[in-house]
Amino acid sequence: MLDHWRIEERRGSAAELHDAWPSVAASPEDRAVAVCRPTRSAVVLGSTQSPEVVDRRLAAEIGIDVVHRRSGGGAVLVTPDDPVWIDVWVPSGDPRWDADVTTAFDWLGATWASALEQIGLAGVGVQSGRPADRTRWSSLICFGGVGAGEVTVSGRKVVGLSQRRNRAGAWFHGACVLHWDPRLLVDLLWITGDERRLASVSLSQAVTGVADEMASQGGIRQMAAADAAAAVAAAVAAAFIDTLP
Repeated sequence: MLDHWRIEERRGSAAELHDAWPSVAASPEDRAVAVCRPTRSAVVLGSTQSPEVVDRRLAAEIGIDVVHRRSGGGAVLVTPDDPVWIDVWVPSGDPRWDADVTTAFDWLGATWASALEQIGLAGVGVQSGRPADRTRWSSLICFGGVGAGEVTVSGRKVVGLSQRRNRAGAWFHGACVLHWDPRLLVDLLWITGDERRLASVSLSQAVTGVADEMASQGGIRQMAAADAAAAVAAAVAAAFIDTLP
């Protein structure tokens, strides 16, 4: 079925990758998938979030951009290595198009789940057919809750999804965490010290990384951490493309 999808790799800053998708703009009638490679680290805010939620001075000092995406949800920290970032374009009128913005995530979440099972992960689940699981942190941080189509491993979130739409179709963003440590993102947000500590503890329990899970489940052996993460990232992207409907 891959002949029905245009597959590409895109490189640029997080702002550039979110701002436009040139091949989709040129051919919006075609399905497309892009593995996105940000060249700089960034805190990516949801469309309704105020830029004031981020300590921009601290972000600048440590070389982290602050950008907005046009889809909803909370903040995400992206780096050149983590998470695995895959965008999907579905034209309106396509068999995968769904006018309902919630159920539109179902097939995409199932594809992510199948990809993670294909690389050997056990305990994979999809948030489908029920309301989002919201927490104290979900409006602030993307991985603070589990929304429609999003994927968990052993009950802990590993894949976050969002979407933006126009008349031509739907542009989905997917972020699959490799290693999870919420402290840097939490430190960059304007919240109190007590809230920061509580958020770090809560998010550490609620989220996990695919490479971390592969290691704990025995799927990674005798590899340096960086090599293991790169191998898992490549495997995740390849499996996602392979399982596209």
